[in-house]
Amino acid sequence: MAKRIMVQGTMSGAGKSLLVTALCRIFLQDGLRVAPFKSQNMALNSFVTPDGLELGRAQAAQAEAAGLECDVRMNPVLLKPTGDTGSQLVVMGEVRGHYDAGEYFRMKRELVPVILSAYRSLAAENDVIVIEGAGSPAEINLREQDIVNMGLAGLVNAPVLLAGDIDRGGVFAQLYGTVALLRPEERARVIGTVINKFRGDVGLLRPGLRQLEELTGVPVLGVVPWLDADLDDEDSLAPRLEGKKTDRPLDIAVLRLPHLSNFTDFSPLEAHPALGVRYVRQREKLGRPDLIILPGTKNTMSDLLWLRRSGLDEAVIAAAAGGTPVLGVCGGYQMLGGRLSDPVGVEMKGSLPGLGLLPGSTVFTGEKTRVRRKAVCTAELMAGAAITGYEIHMGRTDAGGAGSFCRREDGSEDGAACGQVFGTYLHGLFDSGEAVEKLAEYLAARKGIRLPHVRVEPRIEYRNRQYDRLAEAVRRSLDMGKIYRAMEEFGDEAAAGGN
Repeated sequence: MAKRIMVQGTMSGAGKSLLVTALCRIFLQDGLRVAPFKSQNMALNSFVTPDGLELGRAQAAQAEAAGLECDVRMNPVLLKPTGDTGSQLVVMGEVRGHYDAGEYFRMKRELVPVILSAYRSLAAENDVIVIEGAGSPAEINLREQDIVNMGLAGLVNAPVLLAGDIDRGGVFAQLYGTVALLRPEERARVIGTVINKFRGDVGLLRPGLRQLEELTGVPVLGVVPWLDADLDDEDSLAPRLEGKKTDRPLDIAVLRLPHLSNFTDFSPLEAHPALGVRYVRQREKLGRPDLIILPGTKNTMSDLLWLRRSGLDEAVIAAAAGGTPVLGVCGGYQMLGGRLSDPVGVEMKGSLPGLGLLPGSTVFTGEKTRVRRKAVCTAELMAGAAITGYEIHMGRTDAGGAGSFCRREDGSEDGAACGQVFGTYLHGLFDSGEAVEKLAEYLAARKGIRLPHVRVEPRIEYRNRQYDRLAEAVRRSLDMGKIYRAMEEFGDEAAAGGN
């Protein structure tokens, strides 16, 4: 069975995902077979495995860093929030149903056999498993039902690195308070703390590091600097989504919907020096962009109502009438049609008028589409560009006689194009550098701008360079020798006595 190391954090956003990604790359570089694992993830940013199952996007990226194709065993439980207190539950890549927070809390221990089966299957095939926690292990109100932090660490006998985020301030209190709230047997698993996202002179930290070690009895195994590695963010709280208008000549406005999902679709656009991407929540901030994008959403009908309350629906309709191109992706595509109907209550039973910018309509069904696609864009927006993407959606859309957005590898058509309004179900549509180049050329020509040709590398090439940069910085910052020794000292999973 594989050795293992677990990364937990003092809070959400402490940098656990990045550290796991870095460790996956480091172990790969060291010649080991390594796989990531997160027993339970809560995120709207998801991905599709080659066999048509769904997992968190962060685990797909970590698998890529480990030199693997993603596998649903890496994230056996995925929660996709549908509101403030409820989520769609995805177990081993398949939708199990919708649960409110209380229902899920009461039943989640039932998922332990599924989680352990997935973990042990991965562990039998690899030398190292890098496990990611969620939130904080100091959420003592949730301790008895924990299946993702110390509860999981005990089941698989994992040593734990505890990471705190110094960029937000209060990192010493974060780390000390977290360790203090752990049970003695949990504290014994913490082999070291890590201070993450540090800017400045490490020498100024040293007196505090010594005191922290004395207070907690746990060594500090590294101070990781603030890294400018550009990797896909796990959720829509990412700082990049707070962007303002840039000084680049072409302005792309993405509507920041309340249930925004798979926002990483648009990260590749920023690789082109002429394309500026910003996220908009208020009508008055929309301005006059060169392209408006309605992104994916976990709750299309709810977000369409929000769009109306905010007045952004009228702003988008007026912009389209004035000739501004509009692109809808997945849920955004569904909003652009004439009507959305939900006869069985997948989102909210009933029907709503759409924005009416495309002639089609959408009917929601209980079946979820999860599939990878290869296609060629047929729409003017980026005509001829090759696309390698994926679909994750509930519902079927009738294009209503509009032209297609793209032609799939099997000859079938996806999406719709009507004038300067476009829609597609394909996430990842800009991951090919060619697609970004074609879009920039199209928008520049509409604006009367001459652009020099810029090669935009495929996203996979770009991400691999970022994984190497991340691994190099983290390897320099962490005491990898102590991490390797701790993995050996914790021995086999069986020593935990879990089942």
